[in-house]
Amino acid sequence: MAIFQYNCISLGLTLGAVAAVLSQKDLLACVLFCLSLNHKQMSAYYAPVFFSHLFGSCLRRKNPPLEVLSRLAPFERGIYEDYVANFWCSSSVLIKWKRLFTTNSLRFLSLVATILTFLPSMIQQIWSPSSKGLLYGLLNSSLAFYLFSFQVHEKSILLPLLPATLLAMELPGVLSMLLMHSALLSMFPLLCRDKMAVPYLALYMLSILLYLAPCGKQHIKKHLSRSMVTFSIVISYLCSLVLHIIYLTIRPPEKYPFLFEAMIMNFCFSHFLAFTVYTNAAQWMLSRQSTSRDKEKKLN
Repeated sequence: MAIFQYNCISLGLTLGAVAAVLSQKDLLACVLFCLSLNHKQMSAYYAPVFFSHLFGSCLRRKNPPLEVLSRLAPFERGIYEDYVANFWCSSSVLIKWKRLFTTNSLRFLSLVATILTFLPSMIQQIWSPSSKGLLYGLLNSSLAFYLFSFQVHEKSILLPLLPATLLAMELPGVLSMLLMHSALLSMFPLLCRDKMAVPYLALYMLSILLYLAPCGKQHIKKHLSRSMVTFSIVISYLCSLVLHIIYLTIRPPEKYPFLFEAMIMNFCFSHFLAFTVYTNAAQWMLSRQSTSRDKEKKLN
């Protein structure tokens, strides 16, 4: 049974958008035309004109869109600011990116590096989409941007932590624990500058207690049976503890005032990089598991 569609609604909304433009109420025009477009896709016939007119109007204002875009992507600040545990900041100890390359060159390098890092995750989801693969993809994509994109803030590590939390029962407990603690440590200098060391330490201790709970213990014990893994975890935690103590109690040399921040960032970056390699491999393993299941179904 055909259902009559009320074309007059979309036409009326478009007419309202035109009236709003003529009255120089561009924001209202945008809302009305979007409603018209959502009601009937035929309103797209008008879309090029609305776009060109409204975009042209924006360009002639005091705050053109390019200024808005510059706020979204502040290239003038340089490829990194302060000390963040990503590739550009960590490797700047050896390679002085800001001195050796122009801003445009660094923009291109960061773009290529970011795309190449999240591309395998995208390909896997195109090849074999799945719910679990989506979560791994979100994790790997956000890690790619954190590690290699332009002008990353310390707090951006919260973005990978969201999908990592959703995958907490899938990932080895040891890795989840290390990722969370490395993320906390990477923000430690920033939180100290903001005088939030006490809340930080409280949260840090709470996270340890959560992993020492019965459920957390069982999840971790599955992967602590290997002596090499246990040794790596112990070394990592000891290094983290030492870095905390050094940062809080020792004054850095005058020649290298940010020495301890650099040590923390490189320590955290090594963990994030290893975690990224692991989660990308884990995502691609999903494709193999899916292929195996398909073969079993065909045999049955």
